[in-house]
Amino acid sequence: MTLRVRGLKVSFVGTGRPVPAVRGIDLDVAAGEVLGIVGESGSGKSVTALAISGLLPPEARLEGSIELDGVEITTLDAESLRRMRGRDVGMVFQDPTTTLNPVFNIGRQVIEGQVAHGQVPAARAAERAVELLREVDIPDPQGRAQQYPHQFSGGMRQRAVIAMAMSGRPRLIIADEPTTALDVTVQAQVLAVLARRQKDTGAAVILITHDLGVVAEVADRVAVMYGGRVVETGTVREIFKRPRHPYTVGLLRSIPRLDGGSERLVPIVGQPPTPARLPSGCTFHPRCALGRERAPCQQQEPPLQAVDGPPDAGLQAHASACHFAAEVSTLLAGTAPAAAAAAAAPPSHGEPLLEVRGLQVYFPVRSGLLRRRTGWVRAVDGVDLTVHPGETVGLVGESGCGKTTTGRAIMGLIPKHGGSVRFDGRDITRLPREGMRQVRRHLQYIFQDPYSSLNPIKTAGEIVAEPLRIHGLYDEAGGARWVAQLFELVGLSPTMASRYPREFSGGQRQRIGIARALSLKPRMLILDEPVAALDVSIQAQVVNLLQDLQRELGLAYLFIAHDLSVVRHICDRVTVMYLGRVVEESDAATLYGQPVHPYTQSLMSAVPLPDPDARHQRRRIILEGDIPNPARPPSGCHFHPRCFKAGELCHSQAPGYRAFPGLPTHVACHHAGGPA
Repeated sequence: MTLRVRGLKVSFVGTGRPVPAVRGIDLDVAAGEVLGIVGESGSGKSVTALAISGLLPPEARLEGSIELDGVEITTLDAESLRRMRGRDVGMVFQDPTTTLNPVFNIGRQVIEGQVAHGQVPAARAAERAVELLREVDIPDPQGRAQQYPHQFSGGMRQRAVIAMAMSGRPRLIIADEPTTALDVTVQAQVLAVLARRQKDTGAAVILITHDLGVVAEVADRVAVMYGGRVVETGTVREIFKRPRHPYTVGLLRSIPRLDGGSERLVPIVGQPPTPARLPSGCTFHPRCALGRERAPCQQQEPPLQAVDGPPDAGLQAHASACHFAAEVSTLLAGTAPAAAAAAAAPPSHGEPLLEVRGLQVYFPVRSGLLRRRTGWVRAVDGVDLTVHPGETVGLVGESGCGKTTTGRAIMGLIPKHGGSVRFDGRDITRLPREGMRQVRRHLQYIFQDPYSSLNPIKTAGEIVAEPLRIHGLYDEAGGARWVAQLFELVGLSPTMASRYPREFSGGQRQRIGIARALSLKPRMLILDEPVAALDVSIQAQVVNLLQDLQRELGLAYLFIAHDLSVVRHICDRVTVMYLGRVVEESDAATLYGQPVHPYTQSLMSAVPLPDPDARHQRRRIILEGDIPNPARPPSGCHFHPRCFKAGELCHSQAPGYRAFPGLPTHVACHHAGGPA
């Protein structure tokens, strides 16, 4: 056995009473095994990881036992903990930008732990650093070792962090949301590297994530956490095929699936509790479809106990902390007919509401003391797209492909270099500031980050009312009464209008942003990754809200996202971008059923499905390398350096954008079609 955790409790002591973050959990992780820990934000996942690695802050109070190969971690002194982390435990944190030191080169950081612990002599450090970078597929490891974190892409930084964590061949790897901020293609690369390095070292792995598709893809066993406790645990197949806790069922039903349809999602009602205000009895009962009104659930916290198999199976048993675990199967009947009927009606296809032709956005590249322009970054290089009234068009692609730049250029938030934008039959390409302000009464933007897009010194009510005041329409629209109606429209109580953004959860903040965008009664919204920062259950609530609003108000959406499962669920048509250009466009059913561009095929194959049976049934296309520098794009087809179908023609000649025979698809590829 590599890791043994018993009765782990962690509370934080401040000026008031202690706040329990982890409330008595037991875990075992064997060598070569991957344990996935899932749950919403605030469930105690990351605090558990910090406790195991000995990284809890001084104000934390820890109880229980943590043994790594028989060594009790909780009684080690600071120096012993430092040696343990350097030799036996590797940590892969969520954000590689904050993990890596910006003033040291990558090679030094990758190897410094081994040098400090005497595992590698200083004279051989540079050579070993290059070997480690090569093992995690960093291109040109000799040259890259001398570069700094800001010169690496996000995926390369995360691979460097994995190299650093695995450098000493640790017995335990703790990966805390290692792929959350990454594109689906880069996520596939990182997971492949992590799996290969684990196989090479035989390490045990704890994978903490809210992405159930990733868990189904790589985990052997799963622990589901809620309110600081493990509420269900079992093999990955038991959790996904026979869940026995209502919370697990709620998480699974909240996920939009790449292999699913557009049926209405079934989110978990309400919000997760804060550790300082846990409900009595079962902490999940206020949100539970089974136990919300039942006395045992309100009064008594259920123990974690075996539900399948022999009762003496210990922590390897399928176990659930639910008073009515035997009834959970009734929740798996599927979507209720009323919910399915709530799907939006198909949009009409008359004249486009938004029409973009040949859009170009270039940014100058400057160098030298005089900052002379030496070239251009072609961030958007001739994009065409249309959105009809009541339609949702998805704009997808990896980070750096130009999606957000396209949305902001349409909105007039950044200058255009060329092309035209027409909205509601009017050319808005080069309108002056006041003219663009009038257009924005009918065309609004919702930003990705609900934390930075709301003014922290204004109340939620003032934030929602601000567009009305800017346009002089506050009284005409109905003033406070209309603001209250907007809060109700997005599922918030009008009594919350006096609160400040810091007093809301992430999902609630995104609802405030949506209410603000709707205040002027627009005809169209540009949504830039509106659910990327949210837990799956809150994401489902917001996705349902957007579909309800579209149906009720007749809104059109340009939906910018890298989550292809969400795009499949919500969009009528999908436009795929790569390095500033559109490479494929079709209706959603056709694009997902018969993608014809190699890049689109790669994107689809890289999306993890929340089905453990699919991990051995799908052919994965792992794209090599990163998106090229848009200031120096490749000749010919921009995708050819990464393409598995590229030929000589692709190296020298850019493909035209043309209709694909037999499908309602347009594509830019010399070798479009055929199997991936």
